Amino acid sequence: MSLSYDLLRTFLTVYRARSVTRAAELLQLSQPAVTAQIKSLEQAVRRPLFERVARGMSPTPAADELAGRVAVPLDALDELVTGDLGEPAEVFGRAVHLGGPAELVCARVLPSLAPMVADGLRLRVTLGLPEELLSALGDGSLDLVISSVRPRRTGLRVEPLCDEEFVLVAAPGWSVSQLERAPLVAYAENLPILRRYWRTVFDTRLTRSPALVVPDLRGVLAAVMAGAGVTVLPRYLCAAELADGRLVALLEPELPPINTLFLASRAGTQHPAARAVHGHLLLQGHAWS
Repeated sequence: MSLSYDLLRTFLTVYRARSVTRAAELLQLSQPAVTAQIKSLEQAVRRPLFERVARGMSPTPAADELAGRVAVPLDALDELVTGDLGEPAEVFGRAVHLGGPAELVCARVLPSLAPMVADGLRLRVTLGLPEELLSALGDGSLDLVISSVRPRRTGLRVEPLCDEEFVLVAAPGWSVSQLERAPLVAYAENLPILRRYWRTVFDTRLTRSPALVVPDLRGVLAAVMAGAGVTVLPRYLCAAELADGRLVALLEPELPPINTLFLASRAGTQHPAARAVHGHLLLQGHAWS
């Protein structure tokens, strides 16, 4: 089976963007042209690659397998086509400056990028809130930013990276029947994650004040495991604790609240190392939860 570079590049762009519309913008093609290329590729591999969902395009297991096989060689070929490919040491010769939320960066991003660092990538990480990180991206201090809110600034390329699912948790011994009197533990005084959970799951407005505020979700996790009260956390951050029983999920709603995280970069050409990190994160991020 012979597959053209153009078909595979279009496929990988749709796979990473999770959207035909966004892929068409990135490829500077019409949406019908992108759709036609995906259909041609599906006919060639004789398997469906995407399903249309409310939030865009959802890849099938066949798409996951294909992306895993073609992403690295296609990205390397892109370097050659654009004339930026040098010796391996040259590709990673310039440090990549990456910004993002402390919890996701530490729990998911750094482990994902560790093999690239071992192969020669130089990485500089800044942890912080979206607004300050996006300002640094805009002025050139950062190459890439992972943002927990969709950036609305002009001049940025913004792509969905992953969805985080929120779960209501407490130490063993607490139950949902005690929720009204349980102390609330949060990372900010205005309880942003808890208020969203209450609104989505309980269809009510949370008006209580937190008993404990820690401006780092890892600190919130530690306090709740020690019995301080209840909180809402991204599932990826507490998956191990839920699995081994140090935490319990007080509810498992059929449609849990989720939040999409975005990968932002400046519009235009990135240096080769930043492009390599950008592509790797988009490929890996959809497996994070």
